Amino acid sequence: MARRAEEHVVPTRVMLPRRIMDRPLRQVAKRLAMALMVLAATVLIVYVDRHEYHDNADNRVDFLDAVYYATVTLSTTGYGDIVPYGDAARLTNVLLVTPLRVLFLIILVGTTLEVLTERTREDFRLNRWRSNLREHTVVVGFGTKGRSAIQTLCSTGLKKEQIVVVDPASKVIEAANAEGFVGVLGDATRSDVLLRAEIQKARQIIIATQRDDTAVLVALTARQLNRGAKIVAAVREEENAPLLRQSGADAVITSASAAGRLLGLSVLSPSAGTVMEDLIQQGSGLDLIERPVIKAEVGKNVREVEDLVVSVLRGHRLLGYDDPAASPLQLTDRLITIVRASPSHTGPSGPQGNGLR
Repeated sequence: MARRAEEHVVPTRVMLPRRIMDRPLRQVAKRLAMALMVLAATVLIVYVDRHEYHDNADNRVDFLDAVYYATVTLSTTGYGDIVPYGDAARLTNVLLVTPLRVLFLIILVGTTLEVLTERTREDFRLNRWRSNLREHTVVVGFGTKGRSAIQTLCSTGLKKEQIVVVDPASKVIEAANAEGFVGVLGDATRSDVLLRAEIQKARQIIIATQRDDTAVLVALTARQLNRGAKIVAAVREEENAPLLRQSGADAVITSASAAGRLLGLSVLSPSAGTVMEDLIQQGSGLDLIERPVIKAEVGKNVREVEDLVVSVLRGHRLLGYDDPAASPLQLTDRLITIVRASPSHTGPSGPQGNGLR
């Protein structure tokens, strides 16, 4: 498979979920309205006491002079051509105009201070996120496949803080942030982008890209950076599945053929198709989960287990429930069973928080 003829350089950036705040234009409008209110209040104060102010030009202060004096006073310009000479006016300047001047300056420099504070806060959050992130899940692609995979993981108890989404589209990353996931903006075929997602510390990697050649390149890069992580990838064409396995993927799901088989099964037996769809939807109806063998089940036949066993994973061998080698069960075995989805399930399989791994 040839590498894509054209590559677009996508700026790399880590975007953490954040609280919903007003849009920049709305924030500016609010600050401007506050500044105008302070200016209007100052003009009113000066105009009411205009008889106690002295204008060097014509010895009288009108409304325009009050606006002028308020403007130069709040901006700390202070030309000195209009001054308060009465005791009441001077006291008013000390008690009212000076606090309004301070408030006016705070409003003016507030935007700059907010930017600096927000940048410092964002750097602190990013550093804390990097230092605390361990054994997380990296999802490459936040399309239909990526979203469905994340929904399944979250339904099994995985926290949103343990999921990092990588995608080259800024709008997609913003959508992931809106749902509470950390996003890395960039091309996942590049090692520096995956390193920003802390992939070297990840426990599992899900590749749900739109193109098969991209999935192969991502798998190669991810496996090079993390030898121990479990990599699960989706491809459109079945012929590309072996290449993806050679690239380092532990499991490959062929989306086109899988959907086609489900369609065919639904035509032959709509009820069977409904059951299969229920099994792959974690958290509703019946769930297909993987769990370890408990001590009470060691030495038993597969059919004697309380849960409905589909397969037995022994080492690297996957044995069917009807395989004579599957029984008796060993302590190191793992069972793939069908259980009823319930948050309070406490049978031999324990809480359904692990799901299929």
